[in-house]
Amino acid sequence: MLYCCGITDKGAVCDHNEDAFLIGKAVVTDGVKECNEKAPVIAAVADGVAGEASGEVASKMALELLAAVKPSPKTDYEEKILDIHYTLQKYGESHRKANMQTTLCALAVEADGRAVMINVGDSRMYLYRGGKAKQLSKDQSLVQMLYEQGHITPEQRQGHAQKNVIFPVLGNGMEDPVPQVSVIEGGLVHGDIILLCSDGLSDSLTIGEIEDSLAEPKRLPKRLADMVERAVRNGSSDNITALGITYLKEE
Repeated sequence: MLYCCGITDKGAVCDHNEDAFLIGKAVVTDGVKECNEKAPVIAAVADGVAGEASGEVASKMALELLAAVKPSPKTDYEEKILDIHYTLQKYGESHRKANMQTTLCALAVEADGRAVMINVGDSRMYLYRGGKAKQLSKDQSLVQMLYEQGHITPEQRQGHAQKNVIFPVLGNGMEDPVPQVSVIEGGLVHGDIILLCSDGLSDSLTIGEIEDSLAEPKRLPKRLADMVERAVRNGSSDNITALGITYLKEE
């Protein structure tokens, strides 16, 4: 059994929300949702690309299409994600919303408990275990490339002037994305928390602040709300979404 809780908010600066999250079959574009889900199930965060056409349409549509994917060992996740990309491309072209784009970061849990991370763009997935948070996804961005090449330090990634320059994401009209798909070794164990979030959260909180928030002796919805509030206090100028998934050992 998986306990899932998500919150999405337009933030303190934006006038509308281009983020959304998915739990099972439910797509949420504003507010909070919590529920228990049995595998197979998919949970995800999508962040409509700012400055492009109808980011809020792209994020919602991508998650609605993802909700139709049933996780299994036979599922070709990369193919499914590219199918979503092509659908967004065609929709944008036919509705005069050219270059309607969104990031996507998802957790797919199969019936046997195998957990798969799927990522396109710079939304993130963290695994919180034993008081420590580890980033599982890799940002598909210019700043990540500069870091890997040794041009900037880990600390310089946080507030880098080019942090919003990302590689092709879903719906990009010029180039196809390259989905990152990987199995989470060992799956999920009791006490784990998977955190999915948009960059409105991850750009405004250090990994230490994320660990501090998740360590609080509070229900998960309150811990997520605290992280969102902290991101706002730290100056986040973007929409903010946080989605937590934890494994519940069935009696």
